Amino acid sequence: MNIIEKLNHDERKLLRERKLSKGETLFYENERCECIGIIIFGSVQIMSYLPDGKQIIYNSLKEGEIFGNNLVFSSEPYYRGNITAMEEATVALLERGDLLKILEGNKDFLVEYLRIQSNFSKELNSRIRLLSLESAEERFLYYMHTHKNRIAYRSVSDLAGQLYLERETLSRLLSRFAKEKRIIRDDKTIILI
Repeated sequence: MNIIEKLNHDERKLLRERKLSKGETLFYENERCECIGIIIFGSVQIMSYLPDGKQIIYNSLKEGEIFGNNLVFSSEPYYRGNITAMEEATVALLERGDLLKILEGNKDFLVEYLRIQSNFSKELNSRIRLLSLESAEERFLYYMHTHKNRIAYRSVSDLAGQLYLERETLSRLLSRFAKEKRIIRDDKTIILI
């Protein structure tokens, strides 16, 4: 369920919509977070660059998902990466003060917001566990397990970013697993057998 559906007519007027072109950055790393963003249409990535130019993808968000929710009330409310559209996207922004008013007066919205926060914490714990696994094979198998042995992916590069692996390493692993008939793979889906 999209959290916007929990807002009444007057509360929806507090949302500020932003349309983004593919590749457009809405917020930059180290910029102060003063609102939450709700993806209405399309998808965005939260990404950063290392000094050597390597890109790190912290998260990919699609319709109905939110960002900034873990920062807006933080003692250090600064984005950890750029918020960039992966395709044409529309994002609804809700300022911190307006969010507080809605949380105080709309129980259904509050419960949905807390559900999202709880799921975010579970996802973060899963990522920490993923990063604690040393081999590419262990990371891939753990990731598949957490996604019920079936994943949809845009590209090997995107998937490698989600696994915190080099693209070439993941590509070799996928080729080996396909040859060993441990996975079924097409251009958009991987199924672990």
